[in-house]
This record gives sequence, structure tokens and C-alpha cells, in this order.
Amino acid sequence: MDYSGILESIKPRREEYQRVMELSDSLVECINELAARMGIDAEAFLVGSVAKGTWLSGGADIDIFIHFPLDTPEDELKEKGLKLGYMCIERFRGEAEERYASHPYVTGHIDGYEVDFVPCYRISHASELRSAVDRTILHTKYIQRNLKEEQMDEVLLLKQFMKSTGTYGSEFRVGGFAGYLAELLVLHYGNFEGVLKGALTWRPGYIIDLEGHGTGGDFKEPLVVVDPVDSNRNVAAALTLQRMAEFVTAARNFLRDPKPEYFRKPQYTSDPSEILETIEKRGSKVILVSTGVPDVPADALYPQLRKTLDSIVRNLENEGFSILGADYWSDESSVASMLIEMEVWKLPSYRKRYGPPVWSRRHSERFTERHERVWVEGPRLVVEFPRRDRNAVDYIKRLLSKPERLKMGKHIREEIIKGFSVELLNDTIESLAPEFLMFLDAFLNPWKAIRR
Repeated sequence: MDYSGILESIKPRREEYQRVMELSDSLVECINELAARMGIDAEAFLVGSVAKGTWLSGGADIDIFIHFPLDTPEDELKEKGLKLGYMCIERFRGEAEERYASHPYVTGHIDGYEVDFVPCYRISHASELRSAVDRTILHTKYIQRNLKEEQMDEVLLLKQFMKSTGTYGSEFRVGGFAGYLAELLVLHYGNFEGVLKGALTWRPGYIIDLEGHGTGGDFKEPLVVVDPVDSNRNVAAALTLQRMAEFVTAARNFLRDPKPEYFRKPQYTSDPSEILETIEKRGSKVILVSTGVPDVPADALYPQLRKTLDSIVRNLENEGFSILGADYWSDESSVASMLIEMEVWKLPSYRKRYGPPVWSRRHSERFTERHERVWVEGPRLVVEFPRRDRNAVDYIKRLLSKPERLKMGKHIREEIIKGFSVELLNDTIESLAPEFLMFLDAFLNPWKAIRR
């Protein structure tokens, strides 16, 4: 397949490349000049996809790491690193926003770009590691040293393919491939198509070890890519089995019938009537559970939503309801929602309750005294027991009214206590935001992401 047309649309043009690099160089120069003027022993280093020339057009996020000597106290590193970042952002008339990873860093919104200023330690080997961010500079140097110029385009094709098939991004919400992982795969397999063909041989536990560290067997994740700069780290640790399997299937589909459409995101509808028509054809019901959004980072919010949703689903299944699928969504500012598509959403007015074995004289007598209309199934006594909630909506409402009965994240629990709603999608769909409607379409049609 000729990829020139695709590269034309995803590769930064000369003007964009120059604009990003000139801004990046100016920011690095600014930090170094401020550090020298203030007598701070620190140096700025450009990292990430911009430094490696592997960013997709329009998606440049500039990452500048400010590294300090190893004998710098951690508190001093944080204080001076953040101060340098704030001062640089102010000088470029940007807007600053403090965030937190393994330690605080500051993000500047400058000239339409998002720029992260991250304090870290100056290390030459992973054995000197103090925090996870310290190895990032080693990653950048490794890729700069080993990735050939012609392979940069192959990385772009792979990243775009992953984005279009919903498998790109190592954050919890996605659980997919990180940018560094995509670059290592191109290094290992040579080019984009090589990665796709190689993926067809993957199985859970598959190991890639570019530097031959021999530590791949120490990891338990579905795909193991031993970090070339740190033998104790699996670069693919965040990749879930679900995303790995989706990527393998998308690769197989593409290799069988290559199309440019695989490099464009699928079209999802935001038309409520189309979504309702899909649900009507499936004959299912979709329940929407909504609450507020706690003031926590996205990487803390989504695991809590996942945990809460899993707990609700387990309780529904234990009660006798049947679920086709479940997922969660948030605008990360005001609404957090959990979706549950029900195969069986209404149950009979009673359920069976099994008692003790008939041979257990003492327990059987007590059971029979306590209940009328007792019968026997196999060795056990059985009785009819009235069901409190016949439909799933009422059951979930009652469940959430006593959140201590559920396993859920602390912050989501607090939001649930403040208030929640449980509704059938049909009753609320007209009020939903277009982004959420498109998420709904993707939820109901997961095949769209991996086949064109």
C-alpha cells in the first residue's frame, strides 16, 4: 500500500515543525538562563515525541524536563523546579496549571501549545532512579540514538493506526500503547507493516527484549517489552489484554484488506434517534447511572469509576439480572456516568431460596418452622422468596442508596452520597451531550474501531 497520502496528512509540515522547535528551543534556553541567573544547578532537556521527531501533526505536546544533581534534596528539587517552570511560563505570557504525577509539575499553556515543565534527577543509568520520571531523558536519548530517520515516518503511521483503532494511549481510561512503546516496536520490527505482521504472532506473555536483558520472564502482563534502559521495567505494563487483542485483530483486518480509512477515526453518530434505533433492534435496555465528578486527576477518577461499575454489575448478576456490556464515561468536570446494557432487566416476583440439606435434622426443622410451602430439590430444602425489586433500575437505586454495600472508590462514594440518578437511556437521551452520544454509539458498536 502507498502511504504517501496518509503521511501527507499526519506528518507535521515544515512550518509547523519550525514553529514547534523554535518555541521548544526558546523555552529550554529560558529555563537554563533563569537557572544560571538564580544560581540553581539545574538544566532543561527537551524530551518526548517533539524531541524525537515522532509527533503527529497538530498534536505536539512539549515536554521539558529540568534535571538536578542527585544530591539535591527532594523538597528543594520540587520547589526550585516548579519555580523555574512558573517563571518561564510567565515570561512567555502563558497560563500556568500545577499538576501531579509521581511528584508535582507545572503545565503552561503557551502560544496554543501545552508545555509540561517536570523537575527530575540527573541520572546516567536506571540504577540511580529516584522516581519514575527520571528515566524519561534516558528514553529520549535511546530513541534519538537508535531510530533511523526513515523510521520516523513508520512511527507516525503506527501511532495514527493505533489512534484510529482506539488502542493508543497508556492512560488508565484507554489502557493502550504508549508513544515510547510504539517507537520501540518499530525499532524491533523495522517498520509499520512489520509491527502489524509481528503482532499476529503475539500471545499473552509474548516477550520483546531489544537489548537482551533476559528479564522478560519476570513480568506477568499480557505483552512484555523490556525497557532497553531499565531491565526491571516492562514498557507495555499499562497495555490491557483487551487493547492488545483489539490491536492484533485490527492488524489482521488491515493486512487482509488495507484501506486508508484505517488511519481515520470511525464515524460515530450523535443523533439520539439513530442510537435508540440500534437499541430497539437489539431488544435490550441501557441503564444510565450518573453522579458528580470529584476534584481528582483523571488517572484517579477512572479507576474509581471502573471499580464502582464492576461492583454494581456483580450485584446485578448475583440478583439474577443478565448484562450484555458495561462501560463508563465522564466529561471530567461535571458528570460521571456508568452505562449498563441489560439482556434481562426484569425478573419474576419471587426467587428460590435454598435451605439446608434434608439430612441436617436440626437446621431442617428450624427452616421448616420459619417458612411455609417448603419443598425439596435434590438433597436441599427450597422455599419461594418474594423479590424486593423486580426491575434493574429500582434495584440499582436501592443499591446506591446504601453505598457502603458496594466496593467503590472513596471520591466516587462521596459523590454518590451527594446525589445520583438511575434512568433508562430512552428517558434521558435527548438531554445528553454530543460527545457522550458518540461514546454511546462506540459502546454499542465496538466493531467500528477495528474494522473498516
